[in-house]
Amino acid sequence: MQHNSRSRSSAKGMKIEAIDLFCGIGGLTYGLRQANIKVLAGLDNDYSCKFAYEKNNLNKFIHADVSDYDFSELVSLYSNDSIRVLVGCAPCQPFSTHTHKIKKIENDPRWSLIDYFVKAVRKLDPHIISMENVRGITKTDVFRKFIASITDAGYQVDHKILYCPDYGIPQNRSRLVLLGSKLGQICVPEKTHEQEEYVTVADIIKQLPEIKAGEVSANDPIHKSKNLEPINIERIIQSKPKGTWRDWDKKLLPSCYKKNSGKTYASVYGRMTWDEVSPTITTQFFNYGSGRFGHPQQDRALSVREGALLQTFPHEYDFGELTSLSQTGRHIGNAVPPRLGFVIGKSILEHLENTL
Repeated sequence: MQHNSRSRSSAKGMKIEAIDLFCGIGGLTYGLRQANIKVLAGLDNDYSCKFAYEKNNLNKFIHADVSDYDFSELVSLYSNDSIRVLVGCAPCQPFSTHTHKIKKIENDPRWSLIDYFVKAVRKLDPHIISMENVRGITKTDVFRKFIASITDAGYQVDHKILYCPDYGIPQNRSRLVLLGSKLGQICVPEKTHEQEEYVTVADIIKQLPEIKAGEVSANDPIHKSKNLEPINIERIIQSKPKGTWRDWDKKLLPSCYKKNSGKTYASVYGRMTWDEVSPTITTQFFNYGSGRFGHPQQDRALSVREGALLQTFPHEYDFGELTSLSQTGRHIGNAVPPRLGFVIGKSILEHLENTL
């Protein structure tokens, strides 16, 4: 996707304006802007996201915690004659598939972030709402109450678990996408790619310059990989694409894999493969031991640039100076893939064109 500098979107000449809650570094905002929806501002409690959000999206970053924020301050940002859109992706850790106990999920205080999204909806009274989140949230009372609240507020709602490769995103990732409208029935996006059209790891990163573990590309400071301990270099040399730690010499096995309880974690320390999609890009994608994040061919983990590209951030997206792999990796891993934001934006425009 190429950067689009137009400040005004058009669906039958309508002015459409959005605000992005829990915006992070702006993946969702960027995608909406590529769909030609003007985003007025993003709000997040993580100040370290401010530079990347504002630099790449040319709009306002509001540093605030939703738990004590007066959303009425946002009302004045919308034009009087605009179609108001409110989008957001509340931090999803409580609902992750890595969390196994439903009771623990329900009692996690972070689930209340969904309630604050409802609070914002009531204050701002947008015409259109969209929420993106992990699929695990749909199994909770939190989500059922959320649906009831926005339905009571007058929204017609559609939601679905989307498989990201069906939408041109090159990673094995499934996400909940919810859309609501006060203007009529709205539908989640139809898939844009058949299986034979899936974007692969090779399509995205194979052309990048070769680097070694711990090195940075001379021409791209974001194309940097984490250093590996000697034992991990030995492990990745013996790792095969789509293989497991079972391919290694026994002397290389971590102690946990020598126990029955650890034998199911086959993808940890794994290599990706060129001709398939990548695993889900998490906040730890630059760590070889945190999943199947080994480069398909080179003896290292993914670089920061590779993780960003697999998240569908364009090469020109400016993440700022790479002073911390951990911070930038967290920014990228927590982001909504811009491509998904683009697909959501196009679905909103199609709804407006068909409804108004």
